[in-house]
Amino acid sequence: MIWPAEAIWEAVEPFLPGFTVEILPEIDSTNTELMRRARAGRTEPVLLVAERQTAGRGRLGRDWSSDTQSLGRTLTFSLGLPLTPQDWSGLSLAVGLSIVQSLHPRLQLKWPNDVWLGDRKLAGILIETASVGQDRFVVIGIGINIVAPDAAGLRTPPAGLRDVLPDVLAPDVLEHVVVPLVRALQRFAAQGFAPLVAAFNARDTLYGRGVVCTDGVAGTAQGVDASGALLVHTDGGVKKITSAEVSVRPLAGACESRF
Repeated sequence: MIWPAEAIWEAVEPFLPGFTVEILPEIDSTNTELMRRARAGRTEPVLLVAERQTAGRGRLGRDWSSDTQSLGRTLTFSLGLPLTPQDWSGLSLAVGLSIVQSLHPRLQLKWPNDVWLGDRKLAGILIETASVGQDRFVVIGIGINIVAPDAAGLRTPPAGLRDVLPDVLAPDVLEHVVVPLVRALQRFAAQGFAPLVAAFNARDTLYGRGVVCTDGVAGTAQGVDASGALLVHTDGGVKKITSAEVSVRPLAGACESRF
């Protein structure tokens, strides 16, 4: 598979000095590798792409491994760079928003860090940070289904990008998303999440739908606030849900009109 490493490097390096691009045929996890490097003091900005992952990880410790039978059925990569925002709140939402805006208007965001097509999961995001001296190094891992995988054993039915872009290839997707993502991260560091609230809510698949949280909170999702917290209207008033507290799933058949 031919990857556009040089084109991505040429586009990004002028506004992210020291940036490099690496393509590996196989690795346990791109996030794990960049976290290993960060802890060893290697904090240069880097895009690490794996054609196959053998121990990929998702949020809450869930597995996200690349398809081992056919190259190009999934796109897995991690972007690592020093980042110094005033407030880290909402970072995963900003990343997800950049991804859907780069790919297709039908894609939506499921708070806090998944990309959905309809009620099927198409992509996931895992963000980790490491402290290096006085600085913080952030590793943003993204897994995108190019072709929908087998649904067996999955909690949420999967989707693939070819469901809406039949001829798309993994290298093309990579080239399409990386530059806007780096730009989005730099804007986030300077401005935080607040300027993105309206854009996120416009892509929020939970908005106006009945939801239930793992801590027992149930109600109607009403978008997110300036910190990226999910707002749930309950019988006891509006509750703010943060990604550190709960997971959220839409209640089947419970849907209200957006307003």
